[in-house]
Amino acid sequence: MKSVLVGAALGAALFVALKKLDLKKKTTPPPPPPSAAVAPLEIRPDTPVAATPSKKKSSRASTPAKGSPALSGAASPASGSPASSVSGGSASTPSSALRKTPSKAALRDLKNAAFVFVKPHANTEATRALVRSTLEARKIAIVAEGEIDAAAIDEDKLIDQHYYAIASKATLTKPKDLPVPADAFEAKYGVSWQSALDDGKVFNALDACAHFGVDSAGLDAKWQKAKKDGHLVKFGGGFYCGKVEDIYVFNGFFMEMRAAFVAPGASIHYYVVEFEPADCKWAAFRGDVLGPTDPADAPESSLRGMIYRDWKQLGLKSKPFVGENGVHASASPLEGLAERANWLKRPIAKDAFGAALIASGIKEKRVKEWLVDARVTHEDGEGSVFDLLEDLDVEECLAKCLTIKK
Repeated sequence: MKSVLVGAALGAALFVALKKLDLKKKTTPPPPPPSAAVAPLEIRPDTPVAATPSKKKSSRASTPAKGSPALSGAASPASGSPASSVSGGSASTPSSALRKTPSKAALRDLKNAAFVFVKPHANTEATRALVRSTLEARKIAIVAEGEIDAAAIDEDKLIDQHYYAIASKATLTKPKDLPVPADAFEAKYGVSWQSALDDGKVFNALDACAHFGVDSAGLDAKWQKAKKDGHLVKFGGGFYCGKVEDIYVFNGFFMEMRAAFVAPGASIHYYVVEFEPADCKWAAFRGDVLGPTDPADAPESSLRGMIYRDWKQLGLKSKPFVGENGVHASASPLEGLAERANWLKRPIAKDAFGAALIASGIKEKRVKEWLVDARVTHEDGEGSVFDLLEDLDVEECLAKCLTIKK
């Protein structure tokens, strides 16, 4: 009996000891393994940061260059390379520093791509044939074309969006809220911008119609007279001021421009075009193939020059002028993207240039802001993003986009 009691006591003691040991194991944290710690994200000076991919990107634009170093959360810097650890990006690091330099593979198949259309006043079969033959003769490939009528243009506000930079100053914004360069205004008109504002002498185009009691055609006639008399000044792309009689009017030509696109029976004929910079630089595409805004100044070999010269033979009802100059064409790869997104409802990520921007680390939200000509800060200062990129070929345009700070 005694041996049974002793055995039971020893068993109980052993159980208690084991229980204490088990509790100690559970409450004591294990020491860190000597070599299993995850290295912080390291950025090498010669290694571009991988952008977060969108749900659907162009595989062509996002393919990294052959042999380019990969970047992951466990990457370590090259031996001897200085490295800085980041977690979600430093608040003091400019956004442009976190973008990727476009690789050769991303740029290999990118071409200059523009949106061209024949304006309603010139949309005849003869004009369309002239545009087609001229583009093809300059090695500018037409990859798509079509017709959009006035009802769709009006209902979807396509012309307002297309000319957003102009329309915003003509109808959507009051002069006091416009970024008018005061020194340029005073240099042109001999009065300070502030005094003109204080005296109630400045109007956008919409309010100028009400001020004069005229329609779009009436205001346009006054605007054309001001132009002839030398009373217009250009402050930027699509940003004009004119002294019309005793007041100052912004973009007074827009109301008549819009009316021409939405009148019953009106339509545009568009072309989506592509061309190699080696065959035609963007500046030549606009200056030589298209021609300047005023068709009277356009080379006779340019589209606007030929339409100006041969308007009767082409079936136009009146001689072209600045507002009705026959043909429109994109001023840069970015504006081409904006116009395809607007007129064709093409998603940014499904456009070759849009996909290249996203693949280079630029957020789609930022790209959308740029498509309405946002003011941006860049290495040369601050201003219109359309002005910054005007006439640049696709590779240079993409590289310049990566220098935009905000």
